[in-house]
Amino acid sequence: MSRAGAVGGIVLRSVGVFVPVFLVGTFVTFALQGASGLSPAHLQLGESATPEAVAALEHEWGLDRPFLVQYGDWFTGVLSGDLGASWYNGVDIADGLASRAVVSLSAAGLALVIGIVGGLALGTLAALRPRTLLDRAITAWTTLISTMPPFVVGIALVAVFSVGLGWLPSAGFVPFERSPQLWLAHLLLPALALSVDTVADVARQLRAGLVSAYRQDYVLGAVVRGLGPQRIFFRHVLRNALGPALAMLALKFPNLIGGAVVTEAVFGLAGLGAFAADSAQRGDVPAVQGVLVVSIVVVVLFNVLVNLALVRITPSSARGV
Repeated sequence: MSRAGAVGGIVLRSVGVFVPVFLVGTFVTFALQGASGLSPAHLQLGESATPEAVAALEHEWGLDRPFLVQYGDWFTGVLSGDLGASWYNGVDIADGLASRAVVSLSAAGLALVIGIVGGLALGTLAALRPRTLLDRAITAWTTLISTMPPFVVGIALVAVFSVGLGWLPSAGFVPFERSPQLWLAHLLLPALALSVDTVADVARQLRAGLVSAYRQDYVLGAVVRGLGPQRIFFRHVLRNALGPALAMLALKFPNLIGGAVVTEAVFGLAGLGAFAADSAQRGDVPAVQGVLVVSIVVVVLFNVLVNLALVRITPSSARGV
């Protein structure tokens, strides 16, 4: 199969997975509204509201219609980018989420970069020196950091680099377009806190893949043909060992998004996690639904990108293996 055909097949399979996942995800997300037993009357009228006032407000919001009719209207709006209005203040949810998504995706994206770079470096070092003191030290270190919750790491980083050394700010966010330097300074600690688990998993997965790849017959054949160690590593071993590590990233990215809920509270970031937590505490169901829909779309799109990267980088994926 050609590379273009493999990419086309990946896109078609991804669309085939995305559509049912999106349909089921949005349906379950909207069903939470009925399961919660909440309505805008809880937020706008208070506990002393009369049944007539509650019924009138729910009619205004269209909550007295059949469930499937409500879902159909809501889903149609989602397809056009309309996530509805907040029960709390009537603000358009899509507009409110836009700025919050920038914060969360900036932190998660930087954490992903740190996780990939750090994991590749540690995994490669361990694999090139198997069963040595360096290998054991890296294995022990990655095992240790994988057990540490992001909020604990975040508190420790703030204590050392913000309070103790004063090198980095402990809270806040500066848009990239205003100052790239300040953007990086404010996001570095939260991204480091979020990335520790990804660094550990990428390093361990890549080490195992590299050690296994070096034992394959094609490496021996490359040595017999007189290829140098660097060419063997980058052209043959690394490309074939990256597959499992890249596939694992597709599983880790949702954790980066989910871990932002606690991490954003530690670092005072007004992202999706803080928005979802505040909305849930207020009982603002449409706002929580909006966060879930955005998260579903982001995670599925990231999985599509990972699959495309696998086709591009890993020869076996391009052959459909």
